[in-house]
Amino acid sequence: MSSNTNRSAPAWPGDPSELTVETVDFVGVAHVLANTCCWGGRSLTFYSLAQRALTVCKGVEQLGGLGGEDSQRLALHALLGDAWRAWVPGKQAERDAVQGAVLKAAGLERDLPEQWDRALELTRLQAEAAERRDLAGAGTASGGQDGGLLFPPLKARIRPMRPDRAAAQWLERFEALRAAVLRTAEPGAPAKGGEK
Repeated sequence: MSSNTNRSAPAWPGDPSELTVETVDFVGVAHVLANTCCWGGRSLTFYSLAQRALTVCKGVEQLGGLGGEDSQRLALHALLGDAWRAWVPGKQAERDAVQGAVLKAAGLERDLPEQWDRALELTRLQAEAAERRDLAGAGTASGGQDGGLLFPPLKARIRPMRPDRAAAQWLERFEALRAAVLRTAEPGAPAKGGEK
């Protein structure tokens, strides 16, 4: 794959209609997500989309029931779950196209087995509960005093980090997970992804 993760000057995500698998620049994605506050900035504490992705990714990695390679694949899906937001596509079809290109550039299939999809959604809900617990009043979609927690939160506490640190951690985790996923996708390696 020619997707960039090593260049010092990132190719910033631009027009979603011009995106191809080859032009996905994960350094640019990391920085855009790290500089984008959750809840559209309606927050007393800066909490980036990159840090949220890391939170969900770590939650997925703590799930039991999946083997190492499958766990890494699902964790990479979790890390890239909101990557489409770096391009700010308007219509759902554009969002789907952007997300599809990002996943393919990372070496992932677009569709997850049903059980994996449900596990990822549950982890996202637990991450949202942790946001409510740890970032009270953080945003209209997640914080505030509008009721109790519907799902048990992730155990780990969320401590907001600076954008540069979130970008670095996101990119480091991405590179490690992508390397593991690409190793299992090499010719002769057994097919991954579980059963539908």
